[in-house]
Amino acid sequence: MLAALATVTLAACGSEESASTTTTSGAPATTLAETTTTVAAPAPPPPCPVEPIQVVVSVDQWGDIVDQLAGECATVTTVISSSALDPHDYEPSPADIAAFTDAEIVVVNGCDYDHWAADTAAELSPTPVVVDACEVVGRTDGDNPHIWYGPDFVFAVAADVTAQLQQQLPAAAAYFTDRAAAWDASMQGYRDEIARIREAFAGRTYAATESVFDDMGDALGLARTTPEGFAQAAASETDPSPGDVQAFDQLLSSGGAGVLVYNVQTEGAIPQQVRATAEAAGVPVVDVTETVAEGATSFAEWQVAQLRALFAALDGQG
Repeated sequence: MLAALATVTLAACGSEESASTTTTSGAPATTLAETTTTVAAPAPPPPCPVEPIQVVVSVDQWGDIVDQLAGECATVTTVISSSALDPHDYEPSPADIAAFTDAEIVVVNGCDYDHWAADTAAELSPTPVVVDACEVVGRTDGDNPHIWYGPDFVFAVAADVTAQLQQQLPAAAAYFTDRAAAWDASMQGYRDEIARIREAFAGRTYAATESVFDDMGDALGLARTTPEGFAQAAASETDPSPGDVQAFDQLLSSGGAGVLVYNVQTEGAIPQQVRATAEAAGVPVVDVTETVAEGATSFAEWQVAQLRALFAALDGQG
């Protein structure tokens, strides 16, 4: 089970902020652990029929997925597995470089989210196969880089990873097909939660302190009402203007958003002000994280916990 985020301190983009829980004004906090069900972990993978290969993954949003898909046929090293490190400006250590040197497959997020990983892989000789999630889903630098929040994107990237594993180890192609099927089965709870929210709440409104959740919001059929100026400033990592902040406050105070989706890994007085306005207006605040939540044992468990917290918040707004 996911640990309750109420007791976890998270950081991203070089910042730290205490994580809190889904709240409404005057209502007791509801932890993610209280709103989630157990996500069945896939069965342990069988032994690999051939010599395993080395795979390096830049960030932990993809690390668990790649590890499950590879099973015992690869040693998977995830470079950034801590929420205290910022993928945007990370400088790989000598140990990281050594891991890349031995890699036959490198999985990166792309969209300029982790350019250091792609740059490191490109400088190696021989050059490893690079799975760039941004390219797989048809995005490019400047687009929303939070690809792992798009359900269709997650499955597309997983399929590409499996294809590359099979190409590198053709003698283990059937093994990787089985691993992909096992992983896909483990994601059923994730698909179910998405379908449940979409069926019950499609068309409902939400606002967000940044773009991390936008692809999931689209998949759920929710309508994002975040003021455009505020959203653009957050996407470009600049401070929104006072007018943008005022527009967000007015939106929340006037009932223009059913819930506020709040990235707890973003620090600063402005997001905190927006949150305070939402709470004062009785707008439920649903916390999400950019990286895998501490205590989560899998990508699916992390995402399902957040989706169930969102369902509870939307359901409470009736």
